[in-house]
Amino acid sequence: MLKGKNIIVGITGSIAAYKAAYLVRGLIKKGCDVQVVMTPSGKEFITPVTLSALTGKPVVSEFFTANTGSWNSHVDLGLWADALVIAPASASTIGKMANGIADNMMITTYLSAKAPVFVAPAMDLDMFAHPSTQRNLQTLRSYGNHIIEPTSGELASHLIGKGRMEEPEVIIEYLENFFAQKETLKKKILITAGPTHEKLDPVRFIGNYSSGKMGFALAEECANRGAEVTLIAGPVSVKTIHPNIKRIDVESAREMHDAALSCFEDQDAAILCAAVADYRPENIADMKLKRSGETMNINLVPNPDIAAALGQIKKDAQTLVGFALETNDEESNALGKMERKNLDFIVLNSLQDKGAGFRVDTNKITILNRNGDKKEFALKLKSEVASDIIDELVKVSDNK
Repeated sequence: MLKGKNIIVGITGSIAAYKAAYLVRGLIKKGCDVQVVMTPSGKEFITPVTLSALTGKPVVSEFFTANTGSWNSHVDLGLWADALVIAPASASTIGKMANGIADNMMITTYLSAKAPVFVAPAMDLDMFAHPSTQRNLQTLRSYGNHIIEPTSGELASHLIGKGRMEEPEVIIEYLENFFAQKETLKKKILITAGPTHEKLDPVRFIGNYSSGKMGFALAEECANRGAEVTLIAGPVSVKTIHPNIKRIDVESAREMHDAALSCFEDQDAAILCAAVADYRPENIADMKLKRSGETMNINLVPNPDIAAALGQIKKDAQTLVGFALETNDEESNALGKMERKNLDFIVLNSLQDKGAGFRVDTNKITILNRNGDKKEFALKLKSEVASDIIDELVKVSDNK
């Protein structure tokens, strides 16, 4: 799965930098074309000459080459790569990546990269456990980066394993599995995400607390597996990363409804993750409503039901996935919604579960299937939850 892949290996200032030579050699044996990019401090732990001899290419570490003064384009590097692997990744570099501090060639390459990014942390236990490091790692995860660290086996069972760079052969296996998985979802997938805003007047609206993070994580996961994604997003600040995501921005439930219906016919699946407003104001004021001191009554009318509309026109070969965020009678409400709206399965989460729901990076879900299957998952990062949901989508779609 790695043969012919263009891989950038980023090396930072860590005692584990010597392992990068084994990683580079292993990738080349797998048929990869490897370009090494180093931070200035990385050169203090392993010489560029060693790495250049392995790759057959000069190591890139500065914006300008020392001899000729020619410009090393981080943009071109970012476009060339099929993957960027930063191993070892020091605490300093992880902090710079998380906060966009572009003070060296490797960080600018990272910020320009369109390819998936894999990060193998390497530092002592106390540095790894520090809240600032853990916060930065969580930020990188929320950006869609893959964090590779020991999670099983003898190494992970000891405290010394925490923060220690994963072995090169395991990193290569991780990459192989990633690219193998990437080819499994050659489908067109429609995803809705975020809230809708229903206008009261030119400056006010009725909305909800949805950040869109779950829907965007699903879009990135589908695109990373090879899908062509159409993402219909309500008003959110989240950005898309993968180039295979076509984004359509909308504001109201009616705009999202119309966009979804116009796209759905040629899609293989749709995942309705958006927190769509059920009602909207019957009348929208032309000018800002002024305080009068009197009670104000707002008459609300129903918004179109996107899930029900798609469920009515869904073809047998199409897969339709819904979400249910409940506060009471969670499972029975979710099952009723799945039946009424002709969903293939539904993802249930509850505001009763700490760490689930709106404005957080984690979620805790239960997947309910039309055949009666019920799968409960632990609290996870939304990027990891997205993987669980897409695993179920693949299984259901393949059985159609």
